Amino acid sequence: MKPQVIIIGRPNVGKSTLFNRLVGKKLALVDDQPGVTRDRRMGDAEIAGLAFTVVDTAGWEDEDPDTLPGRMRMQTEVSLEGADAAMFVVDARAGLTPLDEEIARWLRQQDVPVVLVANKAEGAAGEAGVLESYSLGLGDPVPLSAEHGEGVADLFGALWPIIGAKAEAAEAAAEFAESEGEEAPLGALKLAIVGRPNAGKSTLINQLLGEDRLLTGPEAGITRDSIAIDWEWEDPKSGETREIRLIDTAGMRKKRNVTEKLEKLSVADARRAVDFAEVVVLLLDATQGLEHQDLKIASMVLEEGRALMIAINKWDIAENPSSLFNGIRAALDDGLAQVRGLPLFAVSAKTGKGLDTMLAAAFEIRESWSKRVPTAALNRWFDEALEANPPPAPGGRRIKLRYITQAGTRPPRFVVFGTRLDSLPKSYERYLVNSIRAKLGFEAVPVRVILKSPKNPYNANKGGGGNYSGER
Repeated sequence: MKPQVIIIGRPNVGKSTLFNRLVGKKLALVDDQPGVTRDRRMGDAEIAGLAFTVVDTAGWEDEDPDTLPGRMRMQTEVSLEGADAAMFVVDARAGLTPLDEEIARWLRQQDVPVVLVANKAEGAAGEAGVLESYSLGLGDPVPLSAEHGEGVADLFGALWPIIGAKAEAAEAAAEFAESEGEEAPLGALKLAIVGRPNAGKSTLINQLLGEDRLLTGPEAGITRDSIAIDWEWEDPKSGETREIRLIDTAGMRKKRNVTEKLEKLSVADARRAVDFAEVVVLLLDATQGLEHQDLKIASMVLEEGRALMIAINKWDIAENPSSLFNGIRAALDDGLAQVRGLPLFAVSAKTGKGLDTMLAAAFEIRESWSKRVPTAALNRWFDEALEANPPPAPGGRRIKLRYITQAGTRPPRFVVFGTRLDSLPKSYERYLVNSIRAKLGFEAVPVRVILKSPKNPYNANKGGGGNYSGER
């Protein structure tokens, strides 16, 4: 395993900016207001060939443990367990604060080596803060500008004596495995949890992990960043251990209610997480039922082509559960007519009820989402579908559907070739899509059907008969 380096510091010193600089991507949300980061976010970092895992943490605040800032601090403290090094970030322009000194005292009591980083040190304005940071008793500070990338080479020099040997060993092990021709394991299931605020998404992931890995509480909208966590799940039926990348996301409210910049960034991050995922679980709140916003989130997931499952959380406190389940099932089939029969589960993030069943189904639906239909079976279905329900002949002119091919998977995409397809009614397209789902094993998966007709060689546009256009 690569060495792990934790970034620690009080709010608004530039921890997330440094994280983004080290991973080479804008993964963590960054804003001028303090306290943006609330959960731990991991990323693959590299400085001049030194590869390690870097962990962004919430700003350290001196608050009561029962408050939200207090719980955030506890998460940061826990993150140091098992770390190979910590980067303690201070603001060179603002100078040291009593909170910086408190964090330094705590770090000196830990067994983890510490690299002191004086961020925002560009220009003359940061010189005094760099000199002042020597008083923390954590060795020579590394002057750095995370925003502009200045001083990263000096950061390499400070980290190498601490984690260099472990990083080289991890790289050598990976090269040996590759030279021995070891097959790479199948990719982990990328499973994103989405839903409205306070539906219990973070609590559900904590229940799966068996630890308080994500910050939770009664306050709505605690999660801001989309947090990915690699985890191994043991299937209780088969006993097989399977890899999952769990992705927690910020709650998505109605667009008209999202006015603050930070919440807009959080929702945009959640949408990117959906695009990254393979299977998405839309978590509902059993105490509130299915709302219009839930249907909008579901439609967004399907439009992105992700495999979708619905889970009703807080089932342990649901009233009239049988009636609730049937009502949500009927509302889903009516509101999401494009994908009827979506998998629906009753779960409890608090007790763990139904979670293993949900995970097993997630692997099954990923198989359907990734499936390619053999050509013979596809042609046989196509002939039977046309015979059972021939395409219409508007104006007395026949629409000819000649053949079909599967153009891709994840999501499954099919291309139908024929003539006069611009006149094919939408109802017949739906017939083809529904038949593909029912007959070819794509029941709960978004299916794309593209219609292509030959170009007319006599029209004003150039083109031969072998070229196709007119996608739908």
